[in-house]
Amino acid sequence: MAADSPFTVDADWLQQRLGQPGLTIVDASWYLPAHKRDARAEYDAAHIPGAVFFDQDAVSDPDSHLPHTLPSPQHFARFVGTLGISADDTIVVYDGPGFFSAPRAWWMFRIMGVYQVFVLDGGFDNWKTQGRPATSEVTKIAPCVFHAEFDEARVVSLPQMRRIVENRESQIADARGPGRFSGAEPEPRAGIRSGHMPGARNVPVAALSKDGHLLPIPELRELFGNAGVDLDRPVVTSCGSGVTAAALTLALETLGHGDNRLYDGSWTEWGSLPDTPVETGSGDGVKN
Repeated sequence: MAADSPFTVDADWLQQRLGQPGLTIVDASWYLPAHKRDARAEYDAAHIPGAVFFDQDAVSDPDSHLPHTLPSPQHFARFVGTLGISADDTIVVYDGPGFFSAPRAWWMFRIMGVYQVFVLDGGFDNWKTQGRPATSEVTKIAPCVFHAEFDEARVVSLPQMRRIVENRESQIADARGPGRFSGAEPEPRAGIRSGHMPGARNVPVAALSKDGHLLPIPELRELFGNAGVDLDRPVVTSCGSGVTAAALTLALETLGHGDNRLYDGSWTEWGSLPDTPVETGSGDGVKN
């Protein structure tokens, strides 16, 4: 395992175990349009041997108008079962940069009842740079039955989020970049207002890692503290559409903070509504 987090593994650990029974490797890469990267095409061109592709947009609620909304346990179980993933497997999830979209799949597996799930520290970009094994061969899949045990209490709904913003019963940590958080930059999705929820703190996802590797625990603790997040109080994580919020969740769990939930609708939902309060600027408690 990687030294600082119980939820990550390093490249050496994974390479030594390639091909072992009970180990499932999942490419959960997903990118914003600004990244100009095609996750599926990159997977088809090269992936870690034995990896299956976890389509973040397909593993979502088909009835939701929001992007990649958390699916029902039944939908999730059907999808990952077709990928040959069992709830009894040891699952290693990765993305290209190392700490962007992979935590979203990590979080989904965890709230569906899987706890032997880890994120590859450093990601596939570093894996390739180091000359580790990669292939374009199609991974052979033996479909199986996945038994989901959904922990609904770890997910925040819109009505709950309205109450949280109103009474401040939980802190809000927003993973978007500073420009989007402050309202200085427009949202990438049409029809979404700029800014943040009143009282939210900005902990940009890009600040959680360096060169694709999760920051050491002391630096993570300092990062949240400088953003005005009290690690002794409950936290709700949010972002643009629920993907990178999970990176904040993983970082919080790494710090031993278990009283956290994720607002799945995130800013795409909140900022699209005409009656939700929105603030601009750096936010409360941020040290500039």
